[in-house]
Amino acid sequence: MRHRGRGRRLLGMASDGLRFLIPLAALAAVGFALGWPWVGVPALALAAFVANFFRDPERISPPASDAVLAPADGKVVEVNPFTGWRGPGGEPLTQIAIFMSPWDVHVNRAPLAGTVEGVEHRPGRFRAAWDAAASLENEQAVLHLRTAAGEIWLKQIAGFLARRVVTWVRPGDKLEAGERIGLIRFGSRVDLILPARCAVRVRPGQRTVAGVTVLAVPG
Repeated sequence: MRHRGRGRRLLGMASDGLRFLIPLAALAAVGFALGWPWVGVPALALAAFVANFFRDPERISPPASDAVLAPADGKVVEVNPFTGWRGPGGEPLTQIAIFMSPWDVHVNRAPLAGTVEGVEHRPGRFRAAWDAAASLENEQAVLHLRTAAGEIWLKQIAGFLARRVVTWVRPGDKLEAGERIGLIRFGSRVDLILPARCAVRVRPGQRTVAGVTVLAVPG
């Protein structure tokens, strides 16, 4: 299924990147116009990096509507029992953590169709995103979703370079699986917390594609 999603796009990139791209492109143009390549070349290189970082390609999600899809592009760094809290009725939970390098697509997507029950911003530190402590201590936004697979939580976690978490959804929003829900700027991590009865289909070290890769299936 192809999704329009939330957040604005322009020329294949998330519009959030325009505030960085436009000044850099203008600086590069001025540098070259004045014959200052030492200004134009670095500015152009930074503009190219920004355009690449904020790219927002279209994705087609697999037809299996009950599958739990990856919320982020990147590499799986953890698949562990989650100890932060319990699900309804004390149900045990599983945590799947995905690290996004500066070269990955940073637009995040809904892992399942459902309703946004809550969105909470938690201030914190800026540890390296691959550090397990980042899940608890770093600046983050926590999305609580009610889905057919049960209640799940998605953490958008800032990293050492990422200083800004952008969430495009609000409590009460209805989401489709694979729909765009936000982004994190300049290197970061997304943790997905789901019922432990779900059968995990990925392992640490595996690459994921947001809205496409199946992380788990309901148990």
